[in-house]
Amino acid sequence: MAPDTVSARSEGSDLALRWSGRVSLTRRILAINILALLLLAGGFFYLDSYRSRILDSRVDQATQEARLIAEALNAVSPNLRDPLIVRLATDTGTRIRLYARDGSLIVDSRALGKRNFLLLDPDKDDWGQKAARFLDAGIDTVVGATRAPLYRERDNGQGWPDVRAAQARRVASGTVWRAPDRTPVITAAAPLDDGPIVLTAINTRDIIQRVRVERFRLSMVLLIVTIVSVLLSLFLARTIVRPLRRLARAAVRVRLGRAREVVVPRLPERKDEIGMLARALSDMSLALRARIDATEAFAADVTHEMKNPLASLRSAVDGLAQVKDPVLQARLLAIVQDDVQRLDRLISDISEASRLDAQLSRAKFEPVDINAMIAGLLHQREDRGVERGVRLRFDQPGGDALIVSGEGARLERVFENLIDNAISFSPDDGLITIGARRDDGDLEVRFEDEGPGVPEDAREDVFRRFQSIRPQSEAFGQHSGLGLAIARTIVEAHQGAIAVESREDRLSGARFVVRLPLSDPGIM
Repeated sequence: MAPDTVSARSEGSDLALRWSGRVSLTRRILAINILALLLLAGGFFYLDSYRSRILDSRVDQATQEARLIAEALNAVSPNLRDPLIVRLATDTGTRIRLYARDGSLIVDSRALGKRNFLLLDPDKDDWGQKAARFLDAGIDTVVGATRAPLYRERDNGQGWPDVRAAQARRVASGTVWRAPDRTPVITAAAPLDDGPIVLTAINTRDIIQRVRVERFRLSMVLLIVTIVSVLLSLFLARTIVRPLRRLARAAVRVRLGRAREVVVPRLPERKDEIGMLARALSDMSLALRARIDATEAFAADVTHEMKNPLASLRSAVDGLAQVKDPVLQARLLAIVQDDVQRLDRLISDISEASRLDAQLSRAKFEPVDINAMIAGLLHQREDRGVERGVRLRFDQPGGDALIVSGEGARLERVFENLIDNAISFSPDDGLITIGARRDDGDLEVRFEDEGPGVPEDAREDVFRRFQSIRPQSEAFGQHSGLGLAIARTIVEAHQGAIAVESREDRLSGARFVVRLPLSDPGIM
């Protein structure tokens, strides 16, 4: 791979990782949790509704008190009302004023010495109260709360809307005002029977204090929950994002062609889905590395196997140019023909072996009756004739059909290879026995011959590519050494196994055993 190409890929990978940082899982987790906290922060707006309900209740209460005060004043003569007004102002905590019909002031509880209605100067408050008022104004602005009119003293009773309403409708009414320190002032007026209007005023500072206390408590809860939520979010993001980043970097290095030097972390301490993902990626990288190694080994084996016939072919061609004897030329031409046939057979087998894995991965398995398949193969072989008088016998089992799930054409190739292999090693007039039976839910097919057998130390080697142990009587180059390797690949793709062993009933001979998982015969 060219350095420029690798560099370009690396830059593209870094760009991808940098881009993914903009939508990092850490930020997403934090955003989701903070969004939930914002919903909790909506409690601040609920406090405004809570304050409004309290104010409405206190206005009703002030109206009722004004009506009761008016009834109490109606019960006494006008010259005895002053002591009663002082006592009522003391009991209710309100400032009580009595206005004549023309709005002139008759009596004021403050003038009688009861100064229980005081408005605080906001300029003399400490910074905490100023901050609380600023927060009140901010929340009122956000929630769009109706701003009460500023409370100001009136020289004439007609300047009070409550007095005018009580005088016009002869019923009690109340109004909410805003003091200079943003605390609510509630005024209420009620008519007396003889004409005057009584006006009460109270500074309900306790309402604001109660709302501020609840707001402070909610703020503390929200602050603690926010801190805990952020810490838990960071912890959760760390346990998720960090291993994913490690896996992503390893995957990028694998994609850039550095699979041999990449160790994908398996995260054995993680028992969750991320651990499963890490181990799956690690197994995938190991399988990829094994596949790369197998491909390189296959290429090396192909090169080695093709050099031999090519060298023989080159030697024969060079000899043809120099030899004039017709007999020698005929021998050299025969060698050329053998080498060409050998190359053609070798290339065909190599082509099939190289495509086998990909074709099997896409193959659609169907129910296959192994008894019928083997019987058909033997019938075709007998119709063509078996060389050297070799006999074929199939010990068919009784009972239900032996059904496996697989690709029929590939399984036929396996059994044909094993039959051809048994025939090539059998002596003249020898007997090849094929048997099939059930064995613990599997199908076991045996191919037994009377040949020399396979040495114990070579029983695994015969299934490797380009490994061929041929009988001495057979001409060199008749087999590519891929037949049994292809058979094992097909069998293992069908979740089965193939092995070779010695025969217990003879001093010589080989037994090839194929095991395949059985399917339910009801699906046929």
